[in-house]
Parts: sequence; structure tokens; C-alpha cells
Amino acid sequence: MMDDKTIEEVLDDVIFHTISDEAGKLGVRAFVIGGFVRDFFLGRLRESHDIDVVVEGSGMELAKAVAKSLNCHAALFKNFGTAQVKFRGTEIEFVGARKESYRRDSRKPIVEDGTLEEDQLRRDFTINAMAFSLQKENYGELVDPFGGIRDLNLGMIRTPLDDPDQTYSDDPLRMIRAIRFASQLYNANPNPEIHFTIVPESIESIRRNKDRLQILSMERIAEELDKILMSPKPSVGFFLLDRCELLDLILPSVSALKGIESVEGVGHKDNFRHSLQVLDNVAEAGGSLWLRWAALLHDVGKASTKKFEPGNGWTFYGHDIMGGKMVPEIFKRLKMPLNEKMKYVQKMVSLHMRPISLVTDEVTDSAVRRLLFDAGDDINDLMTLCRADITSKNDKKVELYKQNYGHVREKMDEVEARDAVRNFKNPITGELVMAEYGIGPCNTIGEIKEYVKDAILDGTIPNDYDSAHKLMEQKAAELGLKKISK
Repeated sequence: MMDDKTIEEVLDDVIFHTISDEAGKLGVRAFVIGGFVRDFFLGRLRESHDIDVVVEGSGMELAKAVAKSLNCHAALFKNFGTAQVKFRGTEIEFVGARKESYRRDSRKPIVEDGTLEEDQLRRDFTINAMAFSLQKENYGELVDPFGGIRDLNLGMIRTPLDDPDQTYSDDPLRMIRAIRFASQLYNANPNPEIHFTIVPESIESIRRNKDRLQILSMERIAEELDKILMSPKPSVGFFLLDRCELLDLILPSVSALKGIESVEGVGHKDNFRHSLQVLDNVAEAGGSLWLRWAALLHDVGKASTKKFEPGNGWTFYGHDIMGGKMVPEIFKRLKMPLNEKMKYVQKMVSLHMRPISLVTDEVTDSAVRRLLFDAGDDINDLMTLCRADITSKNDKKVELYKQNYGHVREKMDEVEARDAVRNFKNPITGELVMAEYGIGPCNTIGEIKEYVKDAILDGTIPNDYDSAHKLMEQKAAELGLKKISK
């Protein structure tokens, strides 16, 4: 379970030697700890962008000495007792070894100086508690008192403390972090038959301590959700959130999609599992964070629109529109941005059925123009979501939909090349109507503009100024408007 280099080769770097030298001068012991050590053994050092250093002594003093030696700057965070040094694109975080205790009603710890082992004991998981010594006498030696290497080999997320209740109760964010690491590292073990997961006693502990989530800010929870979504196989994280009974507390609208209801022997698919399959498909296609949010939420409106119609089975009419309306509330609840990122997710959720309807019905130029107009520059992302939404146990059905999906893409390229409606701008502006007819702002102007826009998108007139202007005049006359003399 090694990277391309040995630990001796990895630590034979000016950064580590400088830390070792300066620690010796200050009479303190320093260790590389955490994710860097874990990723070395998993062969993932290329994915590590920072180094954590724990010091039996003052982390800030060592950081200042290292920064001076490397001729760079040390940023000191006195309130937290930490410091950061940036050198050649690497961020090195320094912290003094400490032990922590928590009050039951607070997420802020009582911090005291401690030994390396006490510091390792307070860390979240054994795989993140391993350290490399930077002392001259045992440079590069692994310090692993809680079996981190064992758990890496077994693919286990386990707390250093024998009683995981204390770990999760002290800092409830660790419950979600456990799930996030299981999701991020799911396929990280070099043995393809071993997938990372959370040990059973930790899952039970998380269930017992789930109400401790109340002391966490939604911003911190959302940050972990983003990391789960960006995992190679994000469904792993969301299935674990559900298994640990956290999903209903964090995303109740997604949790509401679970299960299959049956009436008169007719059931529907499990919309929760389907949504996670679509999410994995989007992740496999390299979708962005916000497209992954859209994939997770694309069917979120189905729980409230579900209806059984005798002779017709289960229907979810308007779930796309309902889901679009739910997105802002979900983002508000999680204290996520309500800017263009939320609007993007809302648009993807609201439009995700439109390409599907083109697949199943005759593909008309008009329908394609309107889809291109409504999706704009996000049309490619929408089509990625649409393709990801093609899931079925019937392989022939999936293949047919994918073939039809290809026909829609071809039709879209053809229409866009001819009509250029992706970034459509109405040739008729409100200012033009007001100037020609001598009227002020009113609903009539919007009615004329909408009439011209619809005519262009429907293919009734070409997308050019002269045709649009002529139609404007016809509509204005119908509405009783008269041009002013110039």
C-alpha cells in the first residue's frame, strides 16, 4: 500500500528537513500527522495538497522558525493556537499537541497541552491518527498506537477511542466526516475487493448520538455534504447517511423519496435509490458540484406529487416543477448560497423532464428551440443530467432511450446551427415599442414582446429584426395601438 516513492524518499525534502532542524533547535518534537500519512499508504499523495504537523510544544513558535529558515511567511491564528506556512505551493499547518474535552451543550472544546499520543487519541479516526516522526534519531518512523495501518488494510473507518460515543458526542461533525471518508475512500484500497466502510459499533454510536447534530451549524454540515457529493461514488455517502439515521435530520425532502408503495399489486420504483443512481451517473460523467446537487434533487418533488390512478398506475405529474420550487427552501435550510448556483440547480431540476419528453415524442424544431432557449448555456449540463436519468433494469429499454437521446442531440445541434437560439435575444425591446407607439411601461409591451418571441421559437417567423418588427406592428394594431408621427 505504498506510493511510487518510499517514505525515506518522500521525507527527503527541504520542507521536512527544515521542520526537523528547527524543532531540534527549539528542543521540541515534531511529527507529520493525519491525511498526508494516510494518503501515503493509500498511494494518493498526488491528491494531498497540504501537510499537518503536530508539535509537542508551541506549533506557532516552530512555524515562525520554519518560515524564517525557508524565507517565507507564517500566518498565526492565536485564537486557535495554530499557524500556517505556504512554501512552493504546499500549505503546512502547525499545531501544538493537545488534549480536548467538551461540554455537553457546546461544540467548543476545552483545550490543554498534551503529548503526541493524547493528540492522536483525540483525533477522529485511526486512519487519520498515524504520524511520521521528524526527530533525527528516528526520522520517518511510523507512530501508530491505534492500528491505523490495520484499518487501512481492512478498509475500516474506526475511532481511536474504544468508546466511539465520546468521539461523536464531543464533536458531532465527526459523524458526518466518518460517512464522508467512507464515501471518498470507498475505492481507495489497492485491493479492489475491499471497500471502505464504517465499523458496525460506530454506526450504532452515530445513531445513538444523532441528536447532537443540533449543536452544529448548517454551514459545516453543508460543507461535508459537498465533499460527499464530490466523491467518486457519492451514493455510498448518502446510503450511509440513511443507514446512520442522519439523512432525515439533514435532508428530509430526500429521505421522503425512500421506499416503494403498492396499490392493487402495482408498485413504483424506489425514487431514493433511483436518485442516487442518477447522482453516480453524473459523477462518473465528471459533473460539477452543482450538477451533482441537481442530480440528487432532480426527483425531490415526487414525494408530494405521487398519486395512484386506477388503470393508469402511479403518476408524478408536475414533480419537476414542484422540485424546482423546493430547491430554494432546501438551500435556505442548509444555509447554502442563494445566488446563481442555487438558480442553476433550480433550473436543472425544473427542466430535467424536457429532454426526456423529446426522447419519447416526435422531436419538433419548435420544441428543440424552446429547450435551447430555456436552458441557454447550461444545455450541455442539462443533457448530461438527462442521459444520467436513463436508468432501468430493462437493458433493451435503456439502449432504446440512449439511441433516441442521440437523435435529440443531433437535432439540437442542427437547430442551434441554423437558428442560434441558445442565447436568444428578442429583436423587439420595450424601449422600441414605447418609442414607436408613445406609451409608457405597461403590460401591453410585455404581451407584444412575448408574442414575437413565441413566433420566433415556434418557427412562424425567422429570427431577424425585419420579420419581428413586422409582426410587432400587426400585434400592436390588434391591441389598438397607433404609431406616433415623427
